[in-house]
Amino acid sequence: MGSLRNPIGPLPSSIYWRRRAVALALVALLALLIVWAVTSNGSKGNTDDSRSGGSSPARSITPGPTPSGPAITQQPGGRDESDGSDGGATGTGSEGGASGAGTGGTGAGSGPGTGTGGAGGDSGTTAAQQLPANSPLPACTPGALQLSLNTEISYAPDEKPKFRLVARNTSSADCKADFGPKSTVLTITEAGGDDSQVWSSKDCPRASGSVLLRIPAGTTVVHTVEWDRKESDAHCATKPTRSAHPGTYLVEAKAPGEPVQRASFVLAKD
Repeated sequence: MGSLRNPIGPLPSSIYWRRRAVALALVALLALLIVWAVTSNGSKGNTDDSRSGGSSPARSITPGPTPSGPAITQQPGGRDESDGSDGGATGTGSEGGASGAGTGGTGAGSGPGTGTGGAGGDSGTTAAQQLPANSPLPACTPGALQLSLNTEISYAPDEKPKFRLVARNTSSADCKADFGPKSTVLTITEAGGDDSQVWSSKDCPRASGSVLLRIPAGTTVVHTVEWDRKESDAHCATKPTRSAHPGTYLVEAKAPGEPVQRASFVLAKD
């Protein structure tokens, strides 16, 4: 302890005391710096915790105007299932909208292939008017008449197939067309076989004369032919009694000056 109070060395004691004072001052200064650093960091952390995450205050968002129209309750697109198309009929023709255009009316019967003229529900379809054989109305030219054929897809065992001939007059004047069994000929063959003929409207019809129908300008007329499911014979020796068996059949219609129209149908099993 005496050496602390009275420094021992070759130099005067005042020098040693000054050195000790400087060392103590440095230690005290270092302690003050450490305390300041600790307290400064602590106060900074408290200040940051009291503020939001950003350095500047958050801006308020003004909501847009509320739409006044009705809410959408149906997804866009899609399509309507009730599109008016006739899903139960098949056929071909130059007029796509003629399929299933007629319901048929009453007319002359001719056994296995009775012909009926009728009108459909379309706005361009009118009732067929049968004309006498000596009618002065000019005949429809091939370029003015558009013919198509359609039928149901399938027929039950007790149901007689019906074939609808749809004729549209594209000219600006009324004309007449012959839908008689020997003029507009319908022929049925069995599909998938040897294409042998099963029935034809020109084979021994009971009424073999002309069936002249008036077709007004710009309108459509439907002529329906019913088949009794009996096979026909061109020789007319005996009345045909053999019925067509279940299966798929092809029907085609051929009118003078018109392309052949075809359709298919099925005779269902019991």
